[in-house]
Amino acid sequence: VQLVESGGGSVQAGGSLKLSCAASGFTYSSYCMGWFRQVPGMEHERVATIESDGITSYADSVKGRFTISRDNAKNTLYLQMNSLEPEDTGMYYCAAARGPSGTVVSGCVPFYWGQGTQVTVSS
Repeated sequence: VQLVESGGGSVQAGGSLKLSCAASGFTYSSYCMGWFRQVPGMEHERVATIESDGITSYADSVKGRFTISRDNAKNTLYLQMNSLEPEDTGMYYCAAARGPSGTVVSGCVPFYWGQGTQVTVSS
């Protein structure tokens, strides 16, 4: 299983970024996928998830600003981030709710992680 994020960067508050996550090594379309973020000294925070059937879920702090989507033909996960705020700064990780034997992990709990992409929002 390999997850490779891209698209991070530095933007001013109010700006936009689109993150991508290229997945390989597993049947991507069968699993819930998610975006998580982490700042130093804090645990991973769930930002958004998308089930295999397309049902999405968002953290309250990003609702109405972020959109998660998936392209199963391209094995790629996306996170469109608009109206960015300094509080959105962090390392953003793509994750797959796939168990080590290919099992579906309930609750979209991540098991495999990408290496992360940094997002920095300045005021």
